Amino acid sequence: MSFTNITDPDPDRPAILGGPPVRRSGPPGWPRRNDAIAEILRGMAESGEWGRYHGPHVPELSRRLAEFHAVEHVLLCSSGTAAIELALHGVGVQAGDEVIVAAYDFKSNFQNILQLKATPVLVDLHPQTRQLDVNLVEAALTEKTRAILVSHLHGGTVPMRQLRQITDPRLIAIVEDACQNPGAMIDGRRAGTWGDAGVLSFGGSKLLTAGRGGAVLTPKAEIAERIKRHVMRGNDAYPLSEIQAAIVLPQLDLLDEHNRFRMNSVVRICDEVADRGLLPLQLPSDELAPAYYKLGFQYERDKFGGLARDTFAEAMRAEGIAMDPGFRGNHLIHGSRRFRAVGELAQATRADGDLVVLHHPVLLEEAAAIAQVAEAVRKIQRNSFAIQESRPTC
Repeated sequence: MSFTNITDPDPDRPAILGGPPVRRSGPPGWPRRNDAIAEILRGMAESGEWGRYHGPHVPELSRRLAEFHAVEHVLLCSSGTAAIELALHGVGVQAGDEVIVAAYDFKSNFQNILQLKATPVLVDLHPQTRQLDVNLVEAALTEKTRAILVSHLHGGTVPMRQLRQITDPRLIAIVEDACQNPGAMIDGRRAGTWGDAGVLSFGGSKLLTAGRGGAVLTPKAEIAERIKRHVMRGNDAYPLSEIQAAIVLPQLDLLDEHNRFRMNSVVRICDEVADRGLLPLQLPSDELAPAYYKLGFQYERDKFGGLARDTFAEAMRAEGIAMDPGFRGNHLIHGSRRFRAVGELAQATRADGDLVVLHHPVLLEEAAAIAQVAEAVRKIQRNSFAIQESRPTC
C-alpha cells in the first residue's frame, strides 16, 4: 500500500476508506541504519572475511552474550527455531516425553516438541498478562513431564521465580524462550537466564537482527556438551556465519539503551490508549523491565462499536501503523491427537480472538511518532461504524 500522494480533503476520513493516513510515510523500517554495521560490512567485503568458515566474530559474540547474560555457555546457531530445538534436545527431551507449553505460543515451539517425538501439554494463559499461567502448571505435571517451554510474549513476562519453585524440587527442566525479550530484566535477572537453557533469535525483524540466527544460553556444561555433540557432524550443522555474528555485536552494545527508550515509548502509548479499548498486557515496574519486540494489547471490541479485531488491525495498517492480530492458539490449529490439553484453555481461545500487537520499530521514534499511534486509534474509534458499513456482508 502506498502512503504518499493522498489528497483527500477530509483529514478525519479513515485511510481504509480512502482518507489520508495519520502516518503518511508508513511504518518505520527495520533494521535501522547503523554506521558501525555499515563500516563492518565494508571492511569484511574488502578483506574477504565475510566468506570465511571461521574467524574472530563468532567466538567474540559468544563471549559477549555470555558476559551480558552472566551465563557460562553460549552456543550460536542458524535461527531461533533451531535454538529451541537444540535447547529441548540439550535438556534431554526424548520420544515419549511430555513438554508443558502455553496453548497460545509461537507455532514453531509446538512443532519443535513434536519434532523430538515428544507430546506438547497445553496450559492456559493468565487472564491479565496473557502469558503462561504458572498457577496451572502443577495440574499439568505427570511422570512423563521432562520440561517446560516458557515464552515471554508481546512485552509480557512469565513469573520465573514462581515457576522455579515448582520445577526445582521435581528436577523438571525449563527452556526459556526470550526471542521476543532480549535484554529484558525479570526480578533482577536477564530474560533467558532463569531456565536450564534460554533461547535468543536474531531473525530479520528481531530487536537483535542478523537476518537469521539464534543462540542457546545455559549455565550447565552438560547441556552445552549435549548440544555440541548433536550439531557437530564433521562441521557445525546449524552454523551462525562470521558476517552474521559481526552484525549483531554493535547492536548488543545498544540493546539496553534501546530497551529503555522503547519502555518509555510504551508508557506514553499506553497512557493514551488504555481507556480507549486497548488494554496493555503488562507495563514496566520496579521488578520488570521488558523488551518490546511486540507491544501486545487486549482489544475491547465493544469500545470500537463492535468493529472486528482483524478489521481494526487492517485499519491501523492503512493509517501507517504496523499493528497485526496476535498468534493463533495452537489448540485451535492442530488436531487434538497431537497434544494433551489441561482444562478448557478458555483464556488462550480469547487471546486467539482479541490480541493485537504493535511492531517495535515505531517505539524508537520520537514523541510525534508515538502520538501518531494514539491518533490512529482515536480516528478509527470515531469512524468505526463507517468502517463496518463499508465491509462486505455475507
